[in-house]
Amino acid sequence: MNFKIDKTDGNARACTLKTAHSTIQTPIFMPVGTLGAVKSLDAIDLKEILDTKIILANTYHLYLRPTSKVVREFGGLHGFSKFDRSFLTDSGGFQAFSLSKISKPDENGIKFKSHIDGSTHYFTPKSVLDTQYDLRSDIMMILDDLVALPASFERVELSIKRTINWAKIASEYHKSNKQKGVGESQNIFGIIQGGTDYNARKFCAEALCEMEFDGLAIGGLSVGESNEEMYDTVEAVMPFIDKDRPRYLMGVGTPEDLVENVERGVDMFDCVMPTRNARNGTLFTSFGKVNIKAAAFIKDDNKIDPQCDCYTCRNFSRGYLNHLYKARELTFFRLASLHNLHYYLNLVKQMREAIMQGKFKEFKKEFYAKRGVL
Repeated sequence: MNFKIDKTDGNARACTLKTAHSTIQTPIFMPVGTLGAVKSLDAIDLKEILDTKIILANTYHLYLRPTSKVVREFGGLHGFSKFDRSFLTDSGGFQAFSLSKISKPDENGIKFKSHIDGSTHYFTPKSVLDTQYDLRSDIMMILDDLVALPASFERVELSIKRTINWAKIASEYHKSNKQKGVGESQNIFGIIQGGTDYNARKFCAEALCEMEFDGLAIGGLSVGESNEEMYDTVEAVMPFIDKDRPRYLMGVGTPEDLVENVERGVDMFDCVMPTRNARNGTLFTSFGKVNIKAAAFIKDDNKIDPQCDCYTCRNFSRGYLNHLYKARELTFFRLASLHNLHYYLNLVKQMREAIMQGKFKEFKKEFYAKRGVL
């Protein structure tokens, strides 16, 4: 991986990140392709219509089905999905934590039961990397010990202890494997835990910065805390994260979350929100959210957002989308997802342009003004 900072504006950063499969300009939003596919879209949609440079796939789900060994037979995720740009794969720890009826972390890993058939499995810092070696993702997330918030001081302390120990194991294992010719073009990111506790976040960040990670992520947020607590935590931990590596805020979030956290120095984001909301009839626009199900749109011949030039807005009306949704026509999922993802990808592109011009404050002010928030 090659990473460089192109421009800063306050704490906001515009950077360039190069992997074996694509060049990624930050700030960047990564569409979530849990099963190796962004729901309702294919590789052609992602490349030719959205010009997506990187998507996220899920280690837990692909490990269970079709299994990483099957994906490896197709040449990894790139050959399997035909999306030949960059993939980031998470460690699967969050899904083991959130989806399993019985999830039991211990000092060595996480024991869990499959949500598909109830079979028992065990993730360790080494095993999740082995799975991701099969997937051949460009960026691999290491196993961490996630806790839901609010959490006791004791549980947060245990979380960062495990996370740091597992990070050491993962870092050394990846280094050893690369020397053997395994995962040579793959990169690993460490994950900073610590809840909303300043000292815990500081301790974890400093420990991980001493290790040979290609990038660093902030995990364990947007899991029960308020938006202000999330923003304050990101702002507090930033001084302790190496500025010369990409910074990734995991699982966040709304357009407002992206703007607020880019201002605090975050480079990379992912979230299911744009595609999940699209399927439920909520569309993002420059002036806020639109509920396309509303009766007011039945005869509306306008496009979703007058300032949007996405494929959907160029070709279809609010009235048509209202009809597709109410008729439960599957075409709606694709058109709505294309719109919402275009909105997110255009938002980060606009933020990058503002940073490059030294006008991020002006951009943020205008962003909120359009929403009626001064």
